[in-house]
Amino acid sequence: MDSEETLVKRQHSTEYFDTVIGHIEDIVIGDEFQTMVNQFMDCYYHLFEQGEENKIIYTEVFQKYTNLIETFIVESLNEKMNYFDMDLFALELENKKSQLDGEIFELLSTLTDFLAFKDMVLDYKAFKEGVYDDLNKDFSVTSLQK
Repeated sequence: MDSEETLVKRQHSTEYFDTVIGHIEDIVIGDEFQTMVNQFMDCYYHLFEQGEENKIIYTEVFQKYTNLIETFIVESLNEKMNYFDMDLFALELENKKSQLDGEIFELLSTLTDFLAFKDMVLDYKAFKEGVYDDLNKDFSVTSLQK
């Protein structure tokens, strides 16, 4: 059975993790972050192609992306939290990895998982090149009143 001290530590780390995730959510929906990511994608999406073959340039772009996003998020978290600890957050993220889903966790996975990053870039490319159809054309709205 867990000691009271262990339970307090778990509760503290869960609260800390939840606080950090909340701040990250605020950061990534911000205009500055969105603009930065879109500008990055606009510079590099044309280099990527569908298929299993990965070019060396993909690794370079992935490293640039990881550095850019991590730096922005860490600097923003340091401004919002005077006690942000990346090592503690990374440990909690790894411990909870199998339990997490949602857009924030998908974004965080693009920082450590090359294939998730590549999929994101290819989705962006498809969008920019008009491969995704506009969903609005498949829906029609009609009044229920006659």
